[in-house]
Amino acid sequence: SSDLSERTIDSNAHLSRAPADMFGRAFQAALLGCLLTACGAQKSTNIKMHEGISREEKWKSVGHKGITLWMTGLSGSGKSTISVALENALVEHQRKSYFVYRLDGDNLRYGLNRDLGFAPEDRKENVRRVSEVAKLFAEAGAIVICGLISPYRSDREYAREVHLNASLPFLEVFVDASLKEVQRRDPKGLYKKVAAGLIKNFTGVDAPYEAPEAPEVHIKTDSTAITEAVNQILRKLDSVGINLPRKFRPLEETESCEAKP
Repeated sequence: SSDLSERTIDSNAHLSRAPADMFGRAFQAALLGCLLTACGAQKSTNIKMHEGISREEKWKSVGHKGITLWMTGLSGSGKSTISVALENALVEHQRKSYFVYRLDGDNLRYGLNRDLGFAPEDRKENVRRVSEVAKLFAEAGAIVICGLISPYRSDREYAREVHLNASLPFLEVFVDASLKEVQRRDPKGLYKKVAAGLIKNFTGVDAPYEAPEAPEVHIKTDSTAITEAVNQILRKLDSVGINLPRKFRPLEETESCEAKP
């Protein structure tokens, strides 16, 4: 598996979407686990954790360790844009594709979190569910890219603890843009609705956003291009060391390596 630092993306690189069929059996196993994830406090009794293929074997099969990148920032800061670019950089612009899955906050509210709103207790449950799903994917060997506003430090700390308690690597990525800048961008037209009084308790305006105090990656999107933002994350992934060394499989005595006529 190649070092990420050797294949950071060129500023002119085309970032197309990753093919859905590339993830293989590890993806299917993780997805099944996600669908079985509980969405509330532990209520089941007389249950037992069933072990299968070890984490190490799963990681060996994909060639790298699983890890979760938690992208946090105001609406319009660039979380989704950078997440998609990073996904494509890892899948389509490396010598060997990485196993990547992106958990986008908006997308998840169409399914897994469709019963949740934006009250503090709903945001807390939103982070809890996504944390558990991300853990399952990381366990299967995926580089998980979670893009959520997740405005409360305590909730983001919970996400970190879920991974640390499972001995899984976790990186908080602060996608940082000023309120003035995100109001200028306003990609969904939400800030205009806030200004018109159509939306109340909006994060960063009349509801709090508690900025990370010590994120592993801090990207100031007011002054950082998308390509450099992606490369900044790739460099951090390199320093964390998620790539596994590969060994050649020796031939058995019954196997022939002679050229076929």
